[in-house]
Amino acid sequence: MTSKELSIGLLRTVFILIGISIVLFLLYKIATVIVYLIISVVFSLIANPLVQFLKNKLKFGNTLAVITTLLFFLLLIICFILLFVPLILSQGENLSLLDINSLETSFNDMTTNISVYLESHHINLKQLFDSSSLSSKINFNFIPDIFNGIINTVGNFGMGLASVLFISFFLLKEKEQAFRIFKFVLPRNHKLKILTSMEKIQHLLSRYFIGLLLQLFIILILYLIIFLIFGVQNAFIIALLCAVLNIIPYLGPLLGIIVASLLIMISGIGTDFVHTTLPNTLYVICGMLVVQLIDNNLSQPIIFSKSTKSHPLEIFLVIICAGILFGITGMIIAVPTYTALKVIGKEFLPDNRIIKALTKDI
Repeated sequence: MTSKELSIGLLRTVFILIGISIVLFLLYKIATVIVYLIISVVFSLIANPLVQFLKNKLKFGNTLAVITTLLFFLLLIICFILLFVPLILSQGENLSLLDINSLETSFNDMTTNISVYLESHHINLKQLFDSSSLSSKINFNFIPDIFNGIINTVGNFGMGLASVLFISFFLLKEKEQAFRIFKFVLPRNHKLKILTSMEKIQHLLSRYFIGLLLQLFIILILYLIIFLIFGVQNAFIIALLCAVLNIIPYLGPLLGIIVASLLIMISGIGTDFVHTTLPNTLYVICGMLVVQLIDNNLSQPIIFSKSTKSHPLEIFLVIICAGILFGITGMIIAVPTYTALKVIGKEFLPDNRIIKALTKDI
């Protein structure tokens, strides 16, 4: 190899690395748009059966069917949000979040009641909850920052929802035209494999999302039964919130237990904390743990393994690895992504022994 060829090769490598860096930088900058596109594609897969039903059974026009479907899902989202208004109002009556001094006093009262209860069972935590040590170090001036964060989150959610609905409208309305263009630009030698992979992925992901909804419904019913048994206020709303948090694998159930416990204890302010509120909270936590045992060992493995045709151990390892690498977002999208990769691997590398073993049921 001459020095000229070596120089050209080095320059080509440098330009390739610069190009890759620019592409990665641009992808990082438009990451939000990419997330909107992914959510829109998933939403379109979920909404497409309803669009087809309106077109085939009720003889709606294509545009009218899409608009009706989007309005239906928008109405569901609005109803879901409005469900939490009574919960917010109810908790606002028990504890004014805007009154920082009142919140600090209520916190100190709650820790004192817990300390008295534990001392009655010969557990001395007086020093831990002493106002000069732990509670004095807690600064409740972070409450206004929380509300500013909530306002920003609501604003971002509104913009994201509008973007997803706008993109989904065209994905659903112009699905056939877009699919024809997509088929036209596909390389001829891989066109059949790509189209087959897309069909299988759509089928398996539809099964997965239906299974996820079934799992959330089961958890909602079990949580609701527990909350009603122990007389929890706003039982349905809290159960629904905890069921939605369950979408986050492994971490979501823990967040649900914490949220439910805090809401129950806040609702119990003004009543007999030691003999009523705290025991009921502990009973509810035990009941929620039992529900999670049922979900983790029965409903979740059965539903997910059947819907995605993957072994429960596969799903567990994939979710854990995705959580370590990409955090909560990775845990949520781990199973759909893994399912899609398995289908692609089966179509393009059918003779690979590892892929053959992982995809034998697909």
